[in-house]
Amino acid sequence: MYVKICGLSEPAHVAAAVEAGADAIGFVMTRSPRRVTPERAAELASAVPGHVLTVGVFRGEDPETVRAAALTSGVRAIQLHGRHPHADFLALRDLGPTLVRAVDSEADLRCGAYDEDLLLVDAPHAGSGQPWDWAAVRGRPSGRWLLAGGLSPDNVAEAIAAADPWGVDVSSGVETAPGVKDPALIEAFLKAVRSAG
Repeated sequence: MYVKICGLSEPAHVAAAVEAGADAIGFVMTRSPRRVTPERAAELASAVPGHVLTVGVFRGEDPETVRAAALTSGVRAIQLHGRHPHADFLALRDLGPTLVRAVDSEADLRCGAYDEDLLLVDAPHAGSGQPWDWAAVRGRPSGRWLLAGGLSPDNVAEAIAAADPWGVDVSSGVETAPGVKDPALIEAFLKAVRSAG
């Protein structure tokens, strides 16, 4: 099971995620309590080994803004969250990153429909940290897709059983306060996923 830990902003938390076995690490470069600058993301990403995907997360920014931030930060993947048009993904393809389309369950849930490489299916109210009806998407997304929204070490096994995703993504579920990650919770989340998978 593929695991992305998102919203990291401190070197110790990046190290904890890598050590625990995360497959991808997300740096939020859009409006959020977890926001980091592209320069800060570059510092954090520089400590991430090559086998772990570094992801820049954006929501609503135009392709040129995203392109500039991605180039400055050096992330190897770009996640566009929300109702970005197909053209936004095409405009970034030439950079060569892994493209991630993050949407709610009402969107087109075919991975690759917008020329993305990974699909992330989030809660109706993204960023709320509230669990939602994970079973409602079971069997609907196709391809390589990650379940997100309200996941934590305590419920991720239940969510995996309900939705049968290819991977999972967590942010607030491994925090002690908005934007403050907890290395112990990161480790517990990875252990829970591995046990469930």
